Order: sequence, then C-alpha cells, then structure tokens
Amino acid sequence: MKRQIIIGCGYVGQLLLRRLGEQCAQPPIGVARQDATLTAIASAGGEPMQLDLDRDPLDALPSDRALVFHFAPPPSEGAQDSRTARLIEHFGRHGHPGRLIYISTTGVYGDCAGAWVDESWPLHPAAQRSERRVHAEQQLRDWAAGCGSDLIILRVAGIYAADRLPLERIRQGAPVVKADQAPWSNRIHAEDLVEVCLAAAQRAPAGAIYNVCDGHPSTMTDYFLQVAEAAGLPPPPQIDLQEAPEHLSPGMLSYMRESRRLDNARLREELGIVWRYPDLSAGLAAVRANTAGAEQR
Repeated sequence: MKRQIIIGCGYVGQLLLRRLGEQCAQPPIGVARQDATLTAIASAGGEPMQLDLDRDPLDALPSDRALVFHFAPPPSEGAQDSRTARLIEHFGRHGHPGRLIYISTTGVYGDCAGAWVDESWPLHPAAQRSERRVHAEQQLRDWAAGCGSDLIILRVAGIYAADRLPLERIRQGAPVVKADQAPWSNRIHAEDLVEVCLAAAQRAPAGAIYNVCDGHPSTMTDYFLQVAEAAGLPPPPQIDLQEAPEHLSPGMLSYMRESRRLDNARLREELGIVWRYPDLSAGLAAVRANTAGAEQR
C-alpha cells in the first residue's frame, strides 16, 4: 500500500496518526477542513491536507492502493451520506484504496429494548444521524464488492477519554434520568479504539464488521455519576423520564430513546484485542488520580 491516510483527522484521528507515524517512514496524511486541525496534524507528525469533502475537488488525495481510515462524519442533515459518495467517485477516477477502515456507529441498530446485540442484528436506525451511517455502510459495501478492495466496518460505541468528558455539563448541574429508567449504553476509550483501528488494518478479514465497545455496558446515568465522582464533582440531579423533554436537549433525548447492550466477542476473538481500559472505572482512573492529587495540594 502506498500511503496511509486518515480522512476526518479529529481527536481520535490524531491519536491514530501518532501511532502510525511510529510505524512507517513516510508520514501519514491527515485530511481535515479547519486550520486549527491542520496545525494539530502537523504537530503530531502528519502531513496535513486541507479538504472540504462537500465542496473541494479531491484530485490531490492519493487514494490508489492506499490504506484509508474514513473517519469523516456524514453531513448534519438528511438521510444520506453525500461525502462518502464523493469519496467513492474519487476512488473510481484516481485509484481504489487497498484497504479502507470505516468508523460507523452502533446507532445503526436503533432501539433494541436492552437486548444483547451482535453484528448480525438487523439494522433499524431510529435517528437520521444513524440513517446516514447506514447509507454510508451500504455505499461502501457496494463499492468494495465492485472493485475488490478490502472494507472493514467498525460500529463504534460512545467514545470517551480522560480529556474528553462531560465535565462542564456536570458542573452546570444538568439533570440525568433516574437510574432505574435510563437506557443501556455502551462505550469505548479513545486509546482502545486506536488499537482496534490498527488491528483492523493489519489482520481483519476483508468484509468484516465489528462492534467496538469495552463489553461492559451500563446506563447513561451511571456514566455521568461515575464521571462526576472521578472528577470530585457533585452528582447530577436525577429526574423522571417523563420530565426529560423539558430538561434535555433534542440530541440527548434521541439517545435516551435507544437501549442496547453490545456483544464484542467477534472483535476479541478475531483480532485478539486486549483492552488497556477494560471498563469505565479503569478509563477514569487517571481522572481520579488527578483529582486526588489536586486535593492533596
């Protein structure tokens, strides 16, 4: 493969870029739209490439036989992903990647009433943001079947890290739904997600789809309570689910309408993933240590 390219090189993409840079002589290409992100890519040792996937010509993107990590989100409206469509058109004109890793979302399963869900579960997205991901997955499957390139789809749960936590929301006293009424949710630490991306690039069979989560689901309320405790903040107030429309944002309400527990057995068995942060408590250990240190000072 000629080049390693991260399309949509935000927080997780920059973590991955640093790891890729340690493994190859040629710096990975980080594709982004904003100037600040391009500066961060260069600081991380990557080769920044500024592209607006909605408007700019993509001719400069060296896709032929490349290893591509497609992290760019779909547009914010509608039921289709026109950005992925533009990338596929570019591949047809300028050369197909040898392998493409696509980050999708577990929202493609929709509301599963708290059931354990593996990769064979039917796709039934409940929100438009998830419909766009289903559309992107289908476009990419059709593309891979037509050109013979390897496609790996990672259906990723909620991503968190020590410096990517809802601390401001908790400080503001925003409420959460009562613990016994909150839906099941799933998560993955950003650094473990990077390990999954590397493993998928190196040894996942072509066409594989994986649920990416730590395998220890809990409720959204439990997540906020654990984060608050780790950061030494007061626990958020809890409200009845019927009160939620008056207090929660439309985006948060959308998440509250979906409940599922993700099975990650295929990921662990096929790729041999060993988690650095096997559950939320382990992932928040650094936050707890920093909080304790601040109290001692």
